[in-house]
Amino acid sequence: MNIAKAQREHVETILSSLEHPRGGGEEAVIERSWRRCIDRYGLDPARPSPPRYVPDQTLREHQDQADGLIKVARAGVEQLYRQVHPLEYVVLLTDARGIAVQFLGASSAHREHQRTGLYLGSNWSEEHSGTCAVGTCIQEELPLTCHHSDHFSAHHINLTCTAAPVFDPDGQLLAVLDISAYRSPESKTSQTFALQVVKHYARMIEDAYFLQRYNGYHIVCLDRSREFVLINRRYLIAIEEDGTLLAANTAGRKLLRHHELPLPGPGEARPFRAWHIQDLLDAEVDDVLNIQRYCDDRVRAFLTHRHRELHFATLIEPQRRHPAGSTAHPRDSSLAPLEALADDDPAMRDTLTRAARLRNEPINILVIGETGTGKERMARALHDSSLRRDKPFVAINCAAMPESLIESELFGYEPGSFTGANSKGMKGLIAQADGGTLFLDEIGDMPLQLQTRLLRVLAEGEVLPIGANRPVKVDLRVVAATHRDLRGLIDLGQFREDLFYRLNGASLRLPPLRERADQAYLIRKLFEELRAERGESRTRLRGDATTAMLAYPWPGNIRELHNALRYALATCEGDEVVVGDLPEECISGHLAHPAARAARAPEGLAPGVMLRGEDPLQETLRRHHWNISAVARELGLSRPTIYRRMKRQGIVPPHQQDAH
Repeated sequence: MNIAKAQREHVETILSSLEHPRGGGEEAVIERSWRRCIDRYGLDPARPSPPRYVPDQTLREHQDQADGLIKVARAGVEQLYRQVHPLEYVVLLTDARGIAVQFLGASSAHREHQRTGLYLGSNWSEEHSGTCAVGTCIQEELPLTCHHSDHFSAHHINLTCTAAPVFDPDGQLLAVLDISAYRSPESKTSQTFALQVVKHYARMIEDAYFLQRYNGYHIVCLDRSREFVLINRRYLIAIEEDGTLLAANTAGRKLLRHHELPLPGPGEARPFRAWHIQDLLDAEVDDVLNIQRYCDDRVRAFLTHRHRELHFATLIEPQRRHPAGSTAHPRDSSLAPLEALADDDPAMRDTLTRAARLRNEPINILVIGETGTGKERMARALHDSSLRRDKPFVAINCAAMPESLIESELFGYEPGSFTGANSKGMKGLIAQADGGTLFLDEIGDMPLQLQTRLLRVLAEGEVLPIGANRPVKVDLRVVAATHRDLRGLIDLGQFREDLFYRLNGASLRLPPLRERADQAYLIRKLFEELRAERGESRTRLRGDATTAMLAYPWPGNIRELHNALRYALATCEGDEVVVGDLPEECISGHLAHPAARAARAPEGLAPGVMLRGEDPLQETLRRHHWNISAVARELGLSRPTIYRRMKRQGIVPPHQQDAH
């Protein structure tokens, strides 16, 4: 069959199937994609689209953003290629937007790779390439084979491509792993084994990425088989020291949902946080954390709470930091101020990676984020990690400074320049930042007249004080910050477009606290800072207070968290901050969460109120008149677990107190 005839028949098949759908299963997935190609993207199957490549600079940006994944995935991609290379497959790893950031293929077929788009830098998104394994996998978030005429574009109908998604620990699509070949049998069933192989390696890459991301935490590994749990590690769940769930791999998230721990779906913030390992397993935290110590084969059996299913568990303990002076993993110590801003949140790690590359570049930076997300901390960390660290860091809040003073404060003035001026004149804040960093917070609130003068400073590298005849040269790096939409202000005529481009040499976006995966780290870090500030080294943060803070949405972001911890330290009694020491709004958010059902009020108190210092378990026992079975039903725990917790916490029923 000649090419023209094959393409003509392909177009007829697509149009016919859209009028008369063929059925379900993978055919339905392909037909949904064909319809998207026509209805959503406006593609024409009669006009084959050649492969599209992103420019080299854009490819490098995509690779930089996927750098952590590429490093982890490299071994899996190479191992997969060694398996499929004899069958003349190529291997692609694309990011979540369909750009091929890693490629392995025979060097002898270099031209063929480029001609078909099976090459580094190719764009395999559905929007550009039509129905294809990578693009359709991204849209459907399912593993699939796109074989010959499954492709929308006739340019690709000789290819067979099989892809599987790779998800990050929060369930977000991270990448797509693909194997493709130019020649294959006509039957699609010939690719059944290919699909299983790609799914297997995608899972290996996903789990390796999970283990790398959470290597500083305890990771509980579960399986239904004792024999396989040490090697298969099907379910991976990262936990804090107190048992708080941090993240899980794809299989682990399915397990948690199966056992009625309702986690938000992909795209929703904070998937865990309010749950503990005890909510899944009938066990104490210590039982899980001591598996390695007390079990000879490093495996222990546990029953799940909801369905009483038997699972076998082993534990991967946190990787310890290398001692000072170790050369095992040399680090640039100048990056410490930036690294301290976040732990394992993917959005923040991407931002900090970009910030590290920009810290010594001679360009101005715009930091964007909601109020209270830590924009000044980011600016100061950029300064402290740069070569300007020994020079001044001058911060100006453009929203807080009176408009009548902002010009003289920024630019300074000569003696006698105006009534009330200092007789010796004043050096402006811009000049004070000479050699260092000028931080302009809430730049969107700067008056238009001063925007013009600031633009001149940035363009010419000099400042003219009020009343002066000669400008003063300044060498400074400007970091500006805003929570406002500057492009929207430009459209309204309230912000100069030319100033925007002067300030926005590069932008860094800070996520709101409610969307960050490292909230527990930030709570610990801020608590330690405030504790040191007050000289209270013995005060500790109890688990119920941490749980309440993890369940609260923090509309005021890190600033609100900082204030809440300061309040708790000021009001706590003794050496322990408990949930009752937090501001009222944080406690209310905690009690509204299903995990806090045990914190209901005893008789005579308003709903949602506990006696000060009273443990939630003790309150629940008293409310149920010490009926252990009723307490176990309410908390979803077994009776032995309730007794163990009572013993550990020193809770004695009233009738036994009399005996003592």
